[in-house]
Formats: sequence, structure tokens, C-alpha cells
Amino acid sequence: MLELRRGAHTLIGFPALVDKGSVVDVEVFDTAEEAARLHRSGLRRLFALQLREQIRHAEKSLPGFQQSAMLFLSLGTAEILRTQIIDAALDRAFLSEPLPADKAAFAQRLAEGKPRFQLLAAEVARLAGQILEGYAQVQKKLAGFKNQPELTADIRAQLQALLPAQFIAQTPAAQIGHFPRYLQAILRRLDKFRADPERDAQLRAQLAPWLSRWQREAAQYRGTLPQRLQDLRWLLEELRVSLFAQELRTPMPVSLKRLEKVWAQWEG
Repeated sequence: MLELRRGAHTLIGFPALVDKGSVVDVEVFDTAEEAARLHRSGLRRLFALQLREQIRHAEKSLPGFQQSAMLFLSLGTAEILRTQIIDAALDRAFLSEPLPADKAAFAQRLAEGKPRFQLLAAEVARLAGQILEGYAQVQKKLAGFKNQPELTADIRAQLQALLPAQFIAQTPAAQIGHFPRYLQAILRRLDKFRADPERDAQLRAQLAPWLSRWQREAAQYRGTLPQRLQDLRWLLEELRVSLFAQELRTPMPVSLKRLEKVWAQWEG
């Protein structure tokens, strides 16, 4: 935080590194939130500028990238996908908290993360491929349910929230690893629907008010959501698994009752 005095007034600003593409600059912002968001991107660029050769090599050797790029075409270009994979690998290699705050800490983080960067890029690329393959399977199976508009609308809304064009960049590393299971749960749900469409409709009716409630809350915020609201978003995703594909299991106990309790704690 910086304090600037102008006459009788004191102005407060928050400095951040800002990504300018081929360079990184320092700018001052009005809020800590905006500065923190931009600083992370700027710091990532600063690391990337030190790793030009390693990044070029990683981009050429991402496992399964051509197939992944084909599956990604309905969402965006190959370049958008490649950039996200590399940025995610940079984040995992160099941007763990606390972020380096001076030249010495930057150099130490660079030395620690550099040997792992190529492996992390390959790991992210393989996960992206697995997710996109699952997404393609869901889309293919979902095409057979055109005469079920409520079912398909619910699942397409779920897919749109899970997999925007920037899904790798926008999803925390701790959560994106669960995406293959979420997509598998959708496939299981579609299989079960054929045997018991009434049960699916009942479960969908139980879930719908919570989805609407979360969307109303989220709509009140611009930019980054409060952490508790982010946690509720992933709890709702786990609730879908618990309701429609319980056999896949969830990392923690989740139910409508538990969701009610968590929501009440958040509002309190």
C-alpha cells in the first residue's frame, strides 16, 4: 500500500506488477482487490519472460495436444487452449502462496520451480485432454435426448458453467481435477434417465432452488466472488454427483441438509 500526500489530502494506492506482453510494468490501483488480481498475472509474465526457451519446448511437446485442440474447437481456438495450459503450469510451478515479494524471493522461486515446469505443463495438458474427452462424450450422448428439453437445458447450463472457453484459467487447481468425475456423473445420469425419468425430474426439482439461489447471490458481485460463495458453487457441483451418480462418491459428505446448514452459516 502507498500513501501519497497532496496538500491536506492523503491518497492511498495499491501497487501491482502489470502484464504488458513483452514487458512487465508497475502501476498503482485504487483497490487492493484489483491490484492483487493484476499483480498475479504480472508476476506470471515476469516468470514467463525468464523461461522463454522452456516455454517454447513445452508448447511443442504437450501430450495429446492436437486431439485436445480438436475437441476444444467448439469452445475456442488451439491458441487459447495452449495459452491456458502454459499459464496453469506457470501458476503451479511459481505462484504458490505466499507470492515472492522481492528480487531474492523471486530468484529462489524461479530456481525451485524451473525443474518442475515441463512436467507440470505435461500434467495440465493430460488433464485438459481428459476433461475435453469427457465433454465430447457428454455432448454426443446428450444429442440423443432432444425430446427432453428440461433435462437437456439443465445439463447444458451445467456444462456452460463448467467449461467456458477459459475453463482452465478460471478454475482453481484444487477443483479442476474433479472435472472428469463431474462429466462422468453426467453420463451416468443420462443412462439412469432412460430407466427412470421421473426420479431424475424429482431430483432436478430439489436442486433447482439452490442453483437459482446461488445465481442470485453471485449476480450481486463483479469480478472475483467471495471465497464462501466459491465454496458453495463447488458444493453444488458435488451435490449433483451425490444426487445423480452417487456411486462415483464425493470427497466430502454432501446432501441437501448439509447445503442448508452451510448456507445458513454463510448468511449468518
